[in-house]
Amino acid sequence: MNLHEYQGKELLNSFGVRIQRGIVADNHKKAVEAAKQLAIDTGTGWWVVKAQIHAGGRGKGGGVKLAKSLAEVETISESIIGMMLKTPQTSAEGKKVHQVLICEDVYYPGDNEPEEYYMSVLLNRATGRNMIMYSTEGGMDIETVAENTPHLIFTEEIDPLIGLQPFQARKVAFNLGLSGGALKEMIKFVTSLYTAFVKSDASLFEINPVLKTSDDKILAVDSKVALDDNALYRHKDLAELRDLREENEIEVEANAAGLNYVDLDGNVGCMVNGAGLAMSTMDLIKQSGGEPANFLDVGGTADAKRVEIAFRIILKDPNVKAILVNIFGGIVRCDRVAQGIIDAFVNMGDAIKVPIIVRLQGTNAIEAKQLIDASGLNVISVTEFQEAADKVKEVLG
Repeated sequence: MNLHEYQGKELLNSFGVRIQRGIVADNHKKAVEAAKQLAIDTGTGWWVVKAQIHAGGRGKGGGVKLAKSLAEVETISESIIGMMLKTPQTSAEGKKVHQVLICEDVYYPGDNEPEEYYMSVLLNRATGRNMIMYSTEGGMDIETVAENTPHLIFTEEIDPLIGLQPFQARKVAFNLGLSGGALKEMIKFVTSLYTAFVKSDASLFEINPVLKTSDDKILAVDSKVALDDNALYRHKDLAELRDLREENEIEVEANAAGLNYVDLDGNVGCMVNGAGLAMSTMDLIKQSGGEPANFLDVGGTADAKRVEIAFRIILKDPNVKAILVNIFGGIVRCDRVAQGIIDAFVNMGDAIKVPIIVRLQGTNAIEAKQLIDASGLNVISVTEFQEAADKVKEVLG
């Protein structure tokens, strides 16, 4: 589950991470009030107006702007709220901005020049350990830094049994070239950041940039936070932060129905039970000249109701030209799935206008094929993987 920047910052701050302070607003009038309050609380005279969407690269799309007066705060906020913001991480259509974050200016003059760093905490899947990734090249796309100057990216892996050790936090600060008060600040920042990552069951914390201010404070100017969906039952307060407006509508509907669904860009819909079989089915579609339109795992209870819901969700995608149903009857009997498919067809009437290829294997597979063949419905029943692949190729022309 992704959080907005303002939500991520609030989470970080609750664990002692210093942040760039800000107030969220959903219209330009509230944005001005937020700016006034920040001026009182922080003494800031300039403000940063930031679009709040679940995507990076907002500045490149015109979603992050500096306001040097309250009038500019109002004008900029009014132009950003409601816009379809396009960034390198959104679709071509972009994402609608529903709210902005009005932030204090932290690039104020002082004895030293401000410096920007990159820092993230994530799981290194190759080693099974959490890892802090950091760089002196803050404010830039980390992919660009990795490609052009890989020697400027550092990593620190943490033993899960003992957690982050003080010497590791010091090592991060030293590698960033810090000393004096800034070094002490960074050690505290890294320690608190890692604590927040572990305690909130996050899968990613990315701060870009981490700023060393002109008076040597270390703070998070941005935040990208992803929480582990499987751990949200332990964090009811964090689960309530979910913004469904930012998520794919079909995926939200499927999730509410208890289906594991991921929307893709292809032309062949998939209905499968089991993640492994689903991945194999997607490979089969690719090898047949098609492209998977979705990942959909109906689970072990593929009854008539779930099958019907799955069909309706798949058919919401106008790009779907065919549907491949590939069910292994282990926990669930194939004949029950077949009856579910027949019942779904009857209930949906003319809603199904694309070819349906059904492969049922396992318990009562023969009876299942007989049911479908005798139904008189426009369903292509097959038994083998290769046969299913050939039929996919055939219906796609």
